[in-house]
Amino acid sequence: MPTIHYILKDGSTRSIDAKPGSSVMENAVRNNVRGIDAECGGSCSCATCHVYVDDAFVALLPPADDMENDLLDGVASERQPGSRLSCQITMTADLDGLTVRVPETQI
Repeated sequence: MPTIHYILKDGSTRSIDAKPGSSVMENAVRNNVRGIDAECGGSCSCATCHVYVDDAFVALLPPADDMENDLLDGVASERQPGSRLSCQITMTADLDGLTVRVPETQI
């Protein structure tokens, strides 16, 4: 199983084994990763699962579609080049070791 490393607001890291095909958001919610609120449950309509993807993995992800980009324009924490909605990142074997940082706030 691929592993996701979540860097939390306090600087600590939570590492979670993820089932291929599941989203980064689903794994965070299932494992009580603090800071990923996911109010819409993964339907790409709220932006409360915003994360900063580590530079080493950005190029491995498909580009954000128009809906995700629109939501990222309104996130509570600053949008950065690695900003993505974790509900839109599907785990694959190629993403083993994916590192994402949880922003200071989601709301």
